[in-house]
Amino acid sequence: MLDFFTIFSKSGLVLWYYAFQDVKGNFTDPVNAFIKSVILQERGGSAAFIHGTVQMKYMQDNEFELIFVVGYQKILTLSYVDKLIDDVHRSFRDRYRQQLLDGTLAMLTADFDFKSTFAHLLKNAEHVTVLPKQMKGFSESKKSQKTIESLKIKKTEPTSKKNDRRNSEIEKPKAAEVIEPPKEEVNPDEIARRIEEFKRKKTPKATKTEKKQKKGKTGKQMRIWDQGGSAKDAAVLDYSNPNDTSSTNGHNGRANGGITEEERGWIQGSQHIQELVVENDSEAETAASPDVAPSNRKKSTGIFNLFSNLVGSKALSKDDLANVLKAMSEHLIGKNVAAEIAEKMCDSVSAKLEGKVLGTFETIASTVKQSLQESLVQILTPKRRVDILRDVLEAQRVSRPYVIAFCGVNGVGKSTNLAKISFWLMKNGFRVLIAACDTFRAGAVEQLRTHEARLNSLYPDGDQPKCRLYEKGYGKDAAHIAMQAINAAKEQGYDIVMIDTAGRMQDNEPLMRSLSKLVTVNSPDLVLFVGEALVGNEAVDQLQKFNQALADHSNMVNPHCIDGIVLTKFDTIDDKVGAAISMTYTTGQPIVFVGTGQSYPDLRSLNPKAVVNALLK
Repeated sequence: MLDFFTIFSKSGLVLWYYAFQDVKGNFTDPVNAFIKSVILQERGGSAAFIHGTVQMKYMQDNEFELIFVVGYQKILTLSYVDKLIDDVHRSFRDRYRQQLLDGTLAMLTADFDFKSTFAHLLKNAEHVTVLPKQMKGFSESKKSQKTIESLKIKKTEPTSKKNDRRNSEIEKPKAAEVIEPPKEEVNPDEIARRIEEFKRKKTPKATKTEKKQKKGKTGKQMRIWDQGGSAKDAAVLDYSNPNDTSSTNGHNGRANGGITEEERGWIQGSQHIQELVVENDSEAETAASPDVAPSNRKKSTGIFNLFSNLVGSKALSKDDLANVLKAMSEHLIGKNVAAEIAEKMCDSVSAKLEGKVLGTFETIASTVKQSLQESLVQILTPKRRVDILRDVLEAQRVSRPYVIAFCGVNGVGKSTNLAKISFWLMKNGFRVLIAACDTFRAGAVEQLRTHEARLNSLYPDGDQPKCRLYEKGYGKDAAHIAMQAINAAKEQGYDIVMIDTAGRMQDNEPLMRSLSKLVTVNSPDLVLFVGEALVGNEAVDQLQKFNQALADHSNMVNPHCIDGIVLTKFDTIDDKVGAAISMTYTTGQPIVFVGTGQSYPDLRSLNPKAVVNALLK
């Protein structure tokens, strides 16, 4: 039994709806969730959507911008739903087209008297029963038609084959005589050159001993490394002299206070994080410049050349887009987009373009490119804005520190990017306390101690430093250390607590339980997942299992899962930016920061247009 059926336009105008079993007030939330999660997020590749206990099936009409949605309880198996939505789609669109031609849709209060027609279509669909496929009987199979005579193997005499072979050899015609072409006269210079070449080949080659005697004995020279650690380099590499102010920790040329001119430029730079630079599209530049001759213009490159064989002025069908979308999927996978995500995106674009009628002067390439760009930008655009500076000020008003927890797999750069974000927060005037909760990896606490000293040298603040490291050594409980660090931040007046956790693989259940305990006990304001931009399919697996572990191992009714993503090593991937799409599509959470280098200012905010341009390049 159905719950509801509704028809509305993509602009948000509800054209007609019908509710069953007195559920008029209950289908609003599922439909709103469907619009928010599928329509607005460009995830229309699948024909079904589940919200709570309600399962919805939908169909999009791209020609008239209509959406048909039917909802029913997901525990039911209704075989006639697909036929019903197809019949309603055909019937309603004909009536909708007629009203457009008549001009009766000028008023938004146009009433569609579709109830009786819908009841008739529903009754016909319910009477259509889909019988299971019956197995064929023996009498219907091909084997029953065979006779005993057809199953006998007929033996043939071997001598007949030999005779046939001999006869065929006798009957073969003789090959025609080959008539040699007349010999061409050879140039005397060519004859002399061939004689010299023949003499040179006949001369004996020199032996290996004779070659060595000619060249002389030369041995392999040792490579000399600069400051390779030998005894004569000990004086150069010794930085233990406290009176020597010419260099600090191997970095020469520092100004007063141990700060180089480059680091001084960091301090004097802008307090805002810059966006990723949008690369100029060569095709757009060529089209925009009228001075370039048509012969000198470069041919368009990329996946959209595949659409040039399609013609405008017709409604696009699945057959028209099948081969092109397959090539587009391979292109996205080559850009490090996860295979599952690439397939879903292609299905979404197909559902968005199927049935769309193009104008005479409207090309397929521009239409598909615009549709794909809109989908990708919509995916990368966050559902909610993560404004850390605003949230820190809100936490200051209630006299508590703002807590950020970092998690991720091993070696992705959690500690380094934690220091980058701390540098940015200190530049905005906040005091940061770093909690060393990675009590497993050797050197983790020392790494954070080095960052603490470097950050305090960049922003000296009298007796009380602006950055402090809270650590209790190795082998301790990470959740307890984080709790003590938050309490210490309250007592000492620090604005932000940055919790550094140990790297762990997503399949390690004991470590995932430990991470879930840390998040559950301390309730951080922001949980950031740190991931590499180098990964492809692994990004989806990591995010899904981290998110699932935080939910499964928590005893809270509403567990705290991942709130945002920090994408690291973005400067090493060139145009293979697919990991950003995979991570955002998987969780729907925004990419808050992008790491583009190893220095403190090498932190950027994600610009969706930059990622889309690189992805479609």
